[in-house]
This record gives sequence, C-alpha cells and structure tokens, in this order.
Amino acid sequence: MQYELSEDNKRIRDIVRRVASEKVAPRAGEIDAKAEYPQDMFDLLKDLGLFALPFDEKYGGMNSILSACIAIEEFGRICYNTAYLLVVQWVPFGAILAGGSEDQKDRYLPGLADGSLRGAFSTTETQSGSDVGGITTRAVKVDGGYQITGNKIWCTNSSVADFVVVAARLDGMTGKRAINFFIVHRDSKGFSIGAPENKMGARGIPSCPLFFDNVFVNEDALLGKPGEGFGIVMEAFNISRPIIGARGVGLSQGALDHALSFVKERRAFGEQVVDFQGVRWMLADMHVQIEAARNLVYKAAASADAGLTGKALAMEAAVAKCHASDTAMRVATDAVQLFGAAGISADYPINRYFRDAKVLQIVEGTQQIQRNIISRYLVDGI
Repeated sequence: MQYELSEDNKRIRDIVRRVASEKVAPRAGEIDAKAEYPQDMFDLLKDLGLFALPFDEKYGGMNSILSACIAIEEFGRICYNTAYLLVVQWVPFGAILAGGSEDQKDRYLPGLADGSLRGAFSTTETQSGSDVGGITTRAVKVDGGYQITGNKIWCTNSSVADFVVVAARLDGMTGKRAINFFIVHRDSKGFSIGAPENKMGARGIPSCPLFFDNVFVNEDALLGKPGEGFGIVMEAFNISRPIIGARGVGLSQGALDHALSFVKERRAFGEQVVDFQGVRWMLADMHVQIEAARNLVYKAAASADAGLTGKALAMEAAVAKCHASDTAMRVATDAVQLFGAAGISADYPINRYFRDAKVLQIVEGTQQIQRNIISRYLVDGI
C-alpha cells in the first residue's frame, strides 16, 4: 500500500500543528505536573470538532484513520495527554460503531462526536491485561437484562466518563464467544469507580479501578448479539490501531525537537554541543528512526482506509505500533542523554517525554504482545 497525503490530510496537519503550538504547549507541563484532568484541552478539541475525525461524515468526521494519525502525531509532539483525550474518546466510539445496534449508535455516537458525552473502555483485570481470554468479570442473563459482577483495573477516562464499555464473560458460553461487551452507565446501582492511579506517565488522563457488585443492565446494553461482540470489536480495534502507533511518532518527534533546540544553545569545551560529531550522529539516528516509524504508521493507516481487514491489517498494525513505541522509548532515552544532568530534572520537559514513552510500550497491547502477533503470522502465514 502506497500512500500520499491528500490536501485534507495536510490541512488537518497544519491546523493541529498551529493549535498545538499556540494553545496546548503553554499547558503541557502543568497538566503533567499536577496530574489533573485537562478540561480546557477537552473543550478545545470539542470546539475544533475533532472527536469524530476517524469516523463517518455522518457524525462530522473525515472517515480517515490517516487524518486521525496525523492529528494524534501533532498533538502528541507537544502534549501526550491532549492527544490521549482523542484516543480515549475514539475507543468507545469505535466499539459502538462496529458492534452496536442502530438504537445504540443513535443514542451514543452523536454525543461522543460533539463532546457532550464522554466514554471509556474496560477490559483489563488484575490477572488479565493483554490476556483478554482470562477475563473473570461475569455477566449473567436475568429477566430483562444482565447482571454484572467483578472488578477491573486501569480503566482510563472512567472517572470523567458518562458510561463505560465493559468486557465481561457471559455465562453459558465458552472460548472467545464468551467475552461480550456491555454499556454500563456511571450511575448504575452497584457500579463504583475507584481513585485514580498515581501514574508515571500519561498523568493528565485518569486511570481507575472499577467495581461491579451485581450491576443490572438492560438487554439493550449488550453490544451485538450474544457471542458475536468480541470478534466485531476486535476487528474495529485492528482498524484503529495505527492511531496508537501515531502517539509514538508524535512523542518521538517532540523529544527530538527539544533535544535539538537544547544542544544548539549549550556550549562545552569552548564549542557548541551541537557541533560535536557524536552528538550529530545521535540526532541523525533519532531522525532516521522517527522517519521509519512515521512511514510504517502512515502505511498501516492508509491500508485501513483502503479497506484492508483481518490478519493482513493486524500484521501491519502490530508492526507499526511495535516499531513506533520502541522508537519513542529509544529517542526519548537519547534525548535525555543529550540534556545531560538537566535531562533528569523535572524542570525540563524532556523528563515527561521519557516517562510517557515508557507508558506507550505497555498500553494498548504490550510490545511483547505485538511481537507475538507478528511472529505468529510469520510462522503460520497470513
């Protein structure tokens, strides 16, 4: 799949780059330091009409994963948390769009698109992070609906969300068909949200544990038909996974931007630090890695936009996510090195790039899981 940025892609890039520089940059450090939800940044994204960007024009979007990747990259270059605000809105949107009934789409998607509703998505449990099949939260069929019991952890955006799309094991089913998704409103009886985790990175968007004590939901809270939701939603996530890789590209580029600016201003041994050959080689290597990651992410996004699905798309998306996240960690590590002692000080922004990069290697499918996906397809064939 070859790609070329369209005029619409370039327009999104230029708009977001300008907004990120003018509006987001002055707030980025404070959001991280205080670990407070950035309502002002949410309102900014809402005013820009970006919450439906990857989805159909019906909801005000551009129906373009590539445009979404570009927006995430440009915001992530300045502020990981502001880019994350888009991602956490897009995940429940994509799940409902893929697996929901027409009534569910009409009820939730317009609000998610215009920012009047906020959602969250929860699969992770204490003993089942990447192992979705190990989920123990249970949903039991009862008169008029389902009763959900269990606990979740690391549910990002849950403390501000109006509802959470929750993965639970439906009694009476086995294998992947047993895992189904339910829309649970925050005011549901028996449903409670714990205190936000004190995270190393991604500190502006809260991640919390969830508790389900015989929570009743109506029959229309189930996404798709019993036994079908898992496959539908997972395919939707394959399509959107290049967006996760785009976070790595943006973070890498931002770290390089800061490092380059810093070494241009510093002097040592009577010379500018940027004139040392060893430093220049480090900068060149950082740029090469970022360009490779960007091209992998854009290629996977263009493939998704062109209609590629199934194992072929999963392979491209895994490669893009894996390489981009590892690039973010390598580039951020080298950037800290170029800052010297200043790099380990919380007074310099490169510190948060380093911490956020580590988060990227763990969330939305760890690097080890991505390598499992890639190697399985290599060995068993696409």
